[in-house]
Amino acid sequence: MKLSAKLCIAALAVYAAAALFGEAQYRIARFRDAEPAYNVVNTEARYQPPSAGHWLGTDNLGRDVGLRLVQGARIAFHVGIMTSLIAIPLGVVLGLLGGYFGGKTDSVVVWLCATVASMPGLLFILAISMVVGKGLLGIYLGIGFTTWVGVCRTIRAEVMKHANRAYVQAAKTLGYSHARIMFRHILPNVAHVVLIQFSIRFPSAVSTEVFMSFLGIGVEGEPSWGVMISNARLRLWQGVWWEMTFTTLAIFVLVLSFNHLADYLRDRLDPALRGER
Repeated sequence: MKLSAKLCIAALAVYAAAALFGEAQYRIARFRDAEPAYNVVNTEARYQPPSAGHWLGTDNLGRDVGLRLVQGARIAFHVGIMTSLIAIPLGVVLGLLGGYFGGKTDSVVVWLCATVASMPGLLFILAISMVVGKGLLGIYLGIGFTTWVGVCRTIRAEVMKHANRAYVQAAKTLGYSHARIMFRHILPNVAHVVLIQFSIRFPSAVSTEVFMSFLGIGVEGEPSWGVMISNARLRLWQGVWWEMTFTTLAIFVLVLSFNHLADYLRDRLDPALRGER
């Protein structure tokens, strides 16, 4: 394994550990019906720069930036995982149907892809948020139902390559059902595409959530990275640089790690690229 891939996995493991710690902190505070530590206001500790007491400084209400960054990681993983659980199964099933059956079924799948792709994603997310209310649910549904198109198109193209191969024709000759052929025979051979698509979609979903929360449409009452950036930009001109800097750096490292990992997985798992080496 390349050193860059190892570093990316190590960085993502740190983020995952931070997200798990943040989830435990959030759940314990809710169970106790107490104000979580990352939301505790301390006006006497406002605008403190990074120090031994607060490693990443404090914000305008004296809240610890480090603890709030951890909660931002929790929300980022919630968004990345939940939206993937919506978009990837939907894209995989439609891609399998279109690529395997072809004909009218494929035409319907292509039409659905073209229709959804033609809708402005942010406006669609905004519309869903207006229906279900602001918060993570609107973000989950909006991102999930607008980002399955890329997965569907990729899976469809791969399935079309496999549909006429010998092992599929043999399965048809043996009288296996279409569902068994698609999910027991073809899907395992295109599973690497699903893994690569997940590693690409995850940072994209996180970036979208950050942007929506920055605009005030996404998360409310929780320290999403988008909310933190929106708050920090108002104080940047006063020399309070640490909240903006560390939040931006956290987003940058997460997205960079996932993008490099996606490239590595594509190089290692894509049969066409393996054959070139």
